[in-house]
Amino acid sequence: MIERWIQALSVDDAGEETPVGTRERLRGSFSPLAVRRMTQLGMLVGAALREIRADAPAVVVYASSYGESRALESYLDSFPTPSPTLFQTSIHPSGVQQALIGRQLPVRELYPLSGGRFLAGQALAAVFASDSPEVVLCGGEERGTYMLEKGVASDRTFALAMTLTTSRGNDAMGSIRMEPADASGGLGLSDFFDLLKDRKAFDGVVAPGWRAKLEWW
Repeated sequence: MIERWIQALSVDDAGEETPVGTRERLRGSFSPLAVRRMTQLGMLVGAALREIRADAPAVVVYASSYGESRALESYLDSFPTPSPTLFQTSIHPSGVQQALIGRQLPVRELYPLSGGRFLAGQALAAVFASDSPEVVLCGGEERGTYMLEKGVASDRTFALAMTLTTSRGNDAMGSIRMEPADASGGLGLSDFFDLLKDRKAFDGVVAPGWRAKLEWW
């Protein structure tokens, strides 16, 4: 069994908050120019990274099943006279890239992941595969509207960011252990977010071939 310790954690459960609501709530965390250009997910992830003080992350693992789905919806809504501004937003770099580029933070390794019911387990596997003593794991979703009805968007808006290290130190608030497993099962990003938000313990299969144990203290 291999283990990493949780040194910092930030979660934002925005639920059904609109992009406008998120922009108003978090505008103080970014420059006025950045606020106008960032997506809802970019603002949420950016604020979460600031809260865990991820100022020089060497390795970042980023997870999102649907990415900037609300931004894409807004652009499609502008037809038949497509908005150039909304087009730029819809093809903007991912949420974590918006946050890092805006603050001019260099990253040695970035692993963007997408997936379904195994996404959280796959993201954790990527963290544990790294030889870096410190890895930042972050991610989230934007709640869709009509894309949600088609099953191609998230049903809630949220973001998470956490720092995981190979040594416990004095500030660790919990730990995650992983080991090979033959059993079937999976852990989606939304369910993983709820475990982190509520500081719930967990012991189960998170992705094909992997079992994880989450503990808090």
